[in-house]
Amino acid sequence: MDISVVIPLYNEEESLPELHAWIKRVMDENAFSYEIIFVDDGSTDRSWPIITTIRKSSPEVKAIKFRRNYGKSPALYCAFQKAQGDVIITMDADLQDSPDEIPALYRMITDEDYDLVSGWKKKRYDSILTKNIPSKLFNATARKVSGIRLHDFNCGLKAYRRALVKDIEVYNDMHRYIPIIAKEAGYTKIGEKEVHHQARKYGKSKFGASRFVNGYLDLMTLWFLNKFGKKPMHFFGLWGSVMFILGFFAIVAVGAMKLYDMQQGNPYRLVTESPYFYISLTMMILGTLLFLAGFLGELISRNAPERNHYKIEDEF
Repeated sequence: MDISVVIPLYNEEESLPELHAWIKRVMDENAFSYEIIFVDDGSTDRSWPIITTIRKSSPEVKAIKFRRNYGKSPALYCAFQKAQGDVIITMDADLQDSPDEIPALYRMITDEDYDLVSGWKKKRYDSILTKNIPSKLFNATARKVSGIRLHDFNCGLKAYRRALVKDIEVYNDMHRYIPIIAKEAGYTKIGEKEVHHQARKYGKSKFGASRFVNGYLDLMTLWFLNKFGKKPMHFFGLWGSVMFILGFFAIVAVGAMKLYDMQQGNPYRLVTESPYFYISLTMMILGTLLFLAGFLGELISRNAPERNHYKIEDEF
């Protein structure tokens, strides 16, 4: 199979028939063998009945329905496990991503040997204050942290080599950082293609401004996990040791001050009267706690079960 088109969705009943017809036209014109995988992320409208109806006349359509809303990352993860195409194309269901971009994205993977190609919506029709400016700041930070020169990490329109999506694990809200996850997995040939962005035709956006705050937190989490996820003791143990050693030498210094006071004729001044005693003690306690956190992190990382377990209500 040439292409698997993966479409996560939540309450997009108006756009689904039009999107399916558009994808089918593009695929037939280019003689691709393909499948379309819809993932209904717990929609409360008629999205699932519409997908079921489309399936009756289009055997290339496959679908997964979550029992409740989990988010975009779980939807992508489950679809990636199901996908059979040599190239996997992801796009949003709101018609803001153009299926006409699929042939060029496919060729960049197959002919130019990219592992991943991310879309770049250079000209956008979103609100400047709520999406464009925060998105630019977010992407600038992601470029700085990851070293990957992409303009739009969060673009839903992407193309992947099949081996890549089978090797990576996407969970929580980490779909924004699939290029970073791919790079850490050894898939380093990551490209970008300028794509057309369309104004939303139906409904409203399902993402609020909070996604940018959460995005920064997820980016920091991803950086830490990539660097120390398999070896948490290297982080917690290092800083725990530093804190403990500094606290120990500070305690020694406080003891030396006590001896000096005794030599100066002040034998009854207590060590606990010095604020440095409490600072030193606190540093030693914090150092011990950080060291223990490293041990616990090692135990958890070595014995953690798989994260991606979701309740699927229906599937075909």
